[in-house]
Amino acid sequence: MRRLLPAILIFLAIGPVPGARMRFPVPDESQQARAIAIDFAAQTSGTLRFVRGWHLVSPNSHFGGFSALARMGPGRYQLVGDNGYWVRMDFGGGDRLRAVRIGRIPTPEGRPRRKTMVDTEAMTFDPATGESRVALEGINEVWRFDAALTRVASRNHLPDWPGNRGPEAMAHIAGGRTVIFSEDASDDPRGRQALLFADDPAAPGAKPLRFFYDAEGKGNVSDAAPLPDGRILLVHRKLGFDPFFTTILAIVDPADIRKDAVVRSVPIGRVPRPLADNFEGAAVAIEDGRTRLWLVSDNNFNSWQRSLLLEFDLVGLPPRKTDSKKAAP
Repeated sequence: MRRLLPAILIFLAIGPVPGARMRFPVPDESQQARAIAIDFAAQTSGTLRFVRGWHLVSPNSHFGGFSALARMGPGRYQLVGDNGYWVRMDFGGGDRLRAVRIGRIPTPEGRPRRKTMVDTEAMTFDPATGESRVALEGINEVWRFDAALTRVASRNHLPDWPGNRGPEAMAHIAGGRTVIFSEDASDDPRGRQALLFADDPAAPGAKPLRFFYDAEGKGNVSDAAPLPDGRILLVHRKLGFDPFFTTILAIVDPADIRKDAVVRSVPIGRVPRPLADNFEGAAVAIEDGRTRLWLVSDNNFNSWQRSLLLEFDLVGLPPRKTDSKKAAP
């Protein structure tokens, strides 16, 4: 019974439900999109401060369902949807999109593009090489793509987590390591299973260290991003009725990660209620001397949800513990 209410809410969120019209009934492959500025005042207090945001729209049938986000440079973003399609956008320094490219991720060895084969839920981007790594929930794998997103260069299998409760968040952290958080894998009282890779998680045969994450009521983890100070920002999605989605941001210190250890986080804020939506992608970078956070939402291709790209300042983050040590290898 513990999972009954969340299951009902998830079903309502992703549809189909009465009155929920699915977008784009006629296939459209056009390479177009618009960013409509959101009318919401910038915030000047708190740790999580809204700066600006956009409602992303496109006639392309595959535009949406965004579950992962990477910042490629100032005003440049890479988004990947759980339908196996990617979008690269360039704002050109303003509120209008200067360039848009929409494509689909390849599958290894020409495998069929079933939903489970391309259910991308998390992503990291390497600015030095242009390569991307994605975590796929349906098949519990991590793939490494070339810079053009045209070829699967390598892939690795993760633990056999349940189909819709597998890898949901991934972040590349200091020392070449990568952390991967499951959405809801394990009924273990210690928390949800998570993994720490000492090196490339997409390298064939790479073995991780397992630990547990106790969200302490914040909801399920929907994405992760490295902070400039070496800690990890976690995005949590909590389902309810008013609002339907509550997004809670928190920080985890990799120094707490040990084999089978229980790791907890420190909350730093919530997405403002008027902007509430199903946020599943996050990116963090220093821009104009400030620590900036970007969030993207998954509209599930439902007419009542939106693809939002929001920008925040992170101000006055809680300090690291003075006795923090390097995370376990």
